[in-house]
Amino acid sequence: MDLGLKGKKAIVVGGARGIGYAIAELFAREGCDVAITARNDDSVKDAVANLKKYETKVIGKGCDVTDGDEFKAWMEWADEELDGVDILVPVTSASGGLGSLKYWEKNFKVDVMGPVRAVDAVIEGMIERKHGSIVLIASTSALEDMGGPQGYNALKASLITYGKQLGLAHGKDGIRVNVVSPGPVEFEGGNWEMLKGAMEKFYQSLIRKQPEGRFGKPEEIARAVGFLASPAASWCNGSHLVVDGGFTKNTHF
Repeated sequence: MDLGLKGKKAIVVGGARGIGYAIAELFAREGCDVAITARNDDSVKDAVANLKKYETKVIGKGCDVTDGDEFKAWMEWADEELDGVDILVPVTSASGGLGSLKYWEKNFKVDVMGPVRAVDAVIEGMIERKHGSIVLIASTSALEDMGGPQGYNALKASLITYGKQLGLAHGKDGIRVNVVSPGPVEFEGGNWEMLKGAMEKFYQSLIRKQPEGRFGKPEEIARAVGFLASPAASWCNGSHLVVDGGFTKNTHF
């Protein structure tokens, strides 16, 4: 299937590693111009260098998404360098943590206000051009019990509502907004790799709950995001796609 992504211009916030990098790589491989950011400037430089092999325009520099002014300036820079934005995928996350209110505050700044600020930076341009595609990244932790009550779970859930309502509000403007909720995804240097060593019993208990006996891979999430972001998914708006290999147990009617 031709996804129709060639020539599109995409911003991936948090595109230097893991799921974000896999998404940026898919876009570049499909012929998109891509802008990426992450907190660590060196990791962004490495990712940009790696993605240039696909011979599209790839740009990026480090940015702290919790700093509203800095992040706004980065989004404006990326929009200008790309000469407009067709696709936005905000991926950055502060991950989970039980207990202290500091985790709630950090998750709110990164997992909620990061996507909200990113959308705010591009939405007017998309309205003017009468087209655009936004894919928000939530989590299966928003759908059922996962590690106890914590900000990550609750605030990822808020993105599902936000995405649905954005899609309803801006469908008339030619803008589609969809949400992808990944299950546990493992990659080198990622949270699940670290938990494998630090919390072996917890890690193994979740592996046993996976129908295929493994966690997902970043590229498996990227393919789902790439489809929803693309013109091939032209009739998908306000959708919520769970990509978890059957990990969650609830049934959606």
